[in-house]
Amino acid sequence: MNEVERRGRRDWIAGAAALGAGAALAAHAPGARAERVKTNARIVIAGSGLGGLAVANRLSASLDGARITIVDAKTEHNYQPGYTLVATGIWPMAKVRSENASFVPPGVEWVQEAVAAFDPQANQVETVGGRKIGYDYLVVATGVHLDYAQIDGMDVSAIGSNGLGSVYAGPREAAATWASMDAFRAKGGDAVMTLPATPLKCAGAPLKMTFMLADRLRQAGTRERSTIRFHTALPTDTVFGVKAVNDNVLARWKALGIATEYLSRLVAVDPGARRAVFASPEGERTEIGYDFLHVVPPMRAVDAVKNSELAWKEGPFAAGGWLEVDKDTLRHRRFPNVFGIGDINGTPRGKTAATVKKSAPIVAGHLVDVVAGREPGQRFDGYTSCPLLVREGSAMLIEFDYDGRLTPTLPLVDPLQESWFAWVMKTRMLEPAYRAVLHGRV
Repeated sequence: MNEVERRGRRDWIAGAAALGAGAALAAHAPGARAERVKTNARIVIAGSGLGGLAVANRLSASLDGARITIVDAKTEHNYQPGYTLVATGIWPMAKVRSENASFVPPGVEWVQEAVAAFDPQANQVETVGGRKIGYDYLVVATGVHLDYAQIDGMDVSAIGSNGLGSVYAGPREAAATWASMDAFRAKGGDAVMTLPATPLKCAGAPLKMTFMLADRLRQAGTRERSTIRFHTALPTDTVFGVKAVNDNVLARWKALGIATEYLSRLVAVDPGARRAVFASPEGERTEIGYDFLHVVPPMRAVDAVKNSELAWKEGPFAAGGWLEVDKDTLRHRRFPNVFGIGDINGTPRGKTAATVKKSAPIVAGHLVDVVAGREPGQRFDGYTSCPLLVREGSAMLIEFDYDGRLTPTLPLVDPLQESWFAWVMKTRMLEPAYRAVLHGRV
């Protein structure tokens, strides 16, 4: 056993003890369940991802008589934090797929149509089928739009062939990305990894994919005859928004021989010819060939939010059309009966499942407070967590807040030190916790 493995096992023991003690305290903590608030309020939740379902379950348990309606056409629920595990050959695709119906609480109406438009002045949403649904309170939980269309020639259906990969598009595309990576590592060659400058859900995913690609090549014995170049549209020496993590990653990549190209934005791809085009801020274009290309699409708000009065109209979040919420309360800044949860929020950070875990109780609690005539008093600190895969069997457990401060929650576990414990957290422990969040239990 090498030193990293020994240290990882020590971290595991310490972390497991901390988790066990915390679970025991929670199980035996005294306290009565809060009395349900009686109301006939109409509440619409736009979106049935983790955020929408977590809030729906919490509201259903906290309100007596409310008419709660979920609006979303999506019937399959995807455990998106598992996409990188599928795309790097750790998990099978089936492990990240389930049915949304199993998470919708009894008594909650589910309109299985996508939202086409929001009209906050009239307090209603319109579905793609033309149905108009009124509300007294609205929770926006639509997630993001993956804007692959900004990349000329990009064909999502081509993922998995000709060395093309992209972890974000869905479970099938994650599995297809692994097919491309697996074929590439057998022979080696030139790999190109990408990162746009827009806000991203799970901004650590492109870094995880890069680390794991290097490790897969090492395992296959083809690393020495391969190159890995990471093209980021961000400024020089920037691949991640938290400086301590960013500097740690760049130092690790330097040791691994992974090169970085800054202010280099992917603007076009020819999957058949295996050619990619990158643009500088000045508009200069560079075309390069590749044997494996990982595409990370620019991201923005979904059209229904972006084109509505709910979107930011000025400031850094206006260009992407993100939902205009107060970052501390997650309540809309201009429409006080509207709240946001998850990736759609125009906030400084927080597009991860861990963000939803911490913010869902706050959003649901605030809405219950408003229904009950109380002033919401909780504050969200922007908590975000990213178990950053470094190699098979090792990861870093990164946690931080709005200000980019590291906020580790487990004692004796250094967030910038790779460990086996963080790997186990990612691969075995977080998915059951995620399901508990879905059901409104944590």
